[in-house]
Amino acid sequence: MNFNTKYLPILMFSTLALGVVLGGMLNFPNAADYLVKNNSKSKLNKLIDFIDNEYVDEINTDSIVNLTVDNILAQLDPHSVYIPPSDQLAALESMKGNFVGIGVNFYMYKDSVAVIKPLENGPSAKAGIKAGDRILYADKTKLYGRKLPNDSLFSKLKGEVGSDIELTIYRKSEGKKLKLKIKRDVIPLKSVDVALMLSNKTGFIKINRFAETTYAEFMAGVSKLKKEGATSLIIDVRDNGGGYMEEAVAIADELLADKQLIVFTKNKNGNIAKTFATKKGSFEKGNIFILINENTASASEILAGAVQDNDRGTIVGRRSFGKGLVQREMDFADGSAVRLTIARYYTPAGRSIQKPYSKGKEAYFNESEARLGNGELYEKDSIKVSDTIKFKTKKGKIVYGGGGIVPDVFVPIEVEHGNEGTAYLMESGIVGNYVFEQLDKSRNNFKGLSFEKFKIKMNETDFYVNSFQKFVFGNGLDLNFGKSKLLVKRYLSAEFARQLYGENYYYEIVLKEDAMIKKVLNQQ
Repeated sequence: MNFNTKYLPILMFSTLALGVVLGGMLNFPNAADYLVKNNSKSKLNKLIDFIDNEYVDEINTDSIVNLTVDNILAQLDPHSVYIPPSDQLAALESMKGNFVGIGVNFYMYKDSVAVIKPLENGPSAKAGIKAGDRILYADKTKLYGRKLPNDSLFSKLKGEVGSDIELTIYRKSEGKKLKLKIKRDVIPLKSVDVALMLSNKTGFIKINRFAETTYAEFMAGVSKLKKEGATSLIIDVRDNGGGYMEEAVAIADELLADKQLIVFTKNKNGNIAKTFATKKGSFEKGNIFILINENTASASEILAGAVQDNDRGTIVGRRSFGKGLVQREMDFADGSAVRLTIARYYTPAGRSIQKPYSKGKEAYFNESEARLGNGELYEKDSIKVSDTIKFKTKKGKIVYGGGGIVPDVFVPIEVEHGNEGTAYLMESGIVGNYVFEQLDKSRNNFKGLSFEKFKIKMNETDFYVNSFQKFVFGNGLDLNFGKSKLLVKRYLSAEFARQLYGENYYYEIVLKEDAMIKKVLNQQ
């Protein structure tokens, strides 16, 4: 589907680098920070020198080196990748779990920087920035009426902790310009979206990636839910592409009894490293449910595999992505890095869940489209894993390797969403863009409205469903919502709630009709 470029997904300043990390579906140790030094001149080095010194035309040899590195890594596996300096900083911030900035969610709307929502209790909120404000100047740098690249925008708003920046804003609701001085601070990049109760005994935690702060965020969520009476826990890692292996292992440790195997790795020399649970588990009792789908990968699969193979809980959803490779990040002196696969990991039962990649990187990452075509997203019986060798869990249940984690309880995509094309659209950034523009036109219509009255208001009208249908058609997307109106209304209402009230309210609406959640709650 081709989106109009002015409706690119919302640029969340507080979650900028997430796509960089998830797109690679990484899985690597925290402490992997090696500086690559090679003082001997290789043939490749000499060739670059020859071109630099003798070639008839001026050539940017740095770009040649980057292409060479990419081509070399392309001969390996899909997860051994080169990260140029411009991308490395964003990736590091995402995985660190914070950065220094002003704390606003924004996107470029009609060539101006539009504030979607300031971070609660963040620097911008404290200074008086409001949703809908346009940022015209950062100090003396003009930001509107220009097609500034994202990295330029971010660099203007970032800085040192405690440093000041003066923003000139236009407040549409009041029709006036304001100058506000903001003191930059550390801005968290949440990896745990929400922790809330779905019933009087079932808690829900959504993990979007495994960053340095994920275990701490998870523990804070579990502590909160236990105080609220949770004796069962749903951990949602749908669309979670992975991240730091240690964070996933630490969470699994909280769920498993002492000395239960969580995961083991094997390198090229056959050396095996096993990781076992310790005595400290905070949720070793009570029911556990892990929600997965075709975009659940890497560290998320380690968590799901540990729970499944130890018969600790129930895996619900659809077959996961199938990444069983471990990367180590090695840094170059220019700020770039290479993530190199150094081992394979295995679930406690001894299975590798790595899917084949012999057909090339593009086919590998687009394999989910083949799943749609062969029917496995609709019927569990259509699931095909390349490795038919059977493994057994601790209690003797049969599980398979060679292509992801197969769920214990299957939930087909059409039951979950109604129409998969519409479903994927409703979870994309275009929905947030549409909702922002609607609020920008009529924010006063929601002013002072309680959440309960808001839900009634949204349920009583099809105005936004019909308006969004025109919006979608107007942007060249041939999707008809005729059979999916309830789905569209639910996600539109949820996005309105997120921008008006906060993240928890988004999930309160979306999860109410979620097929996987319903499946779990019906088993309670």
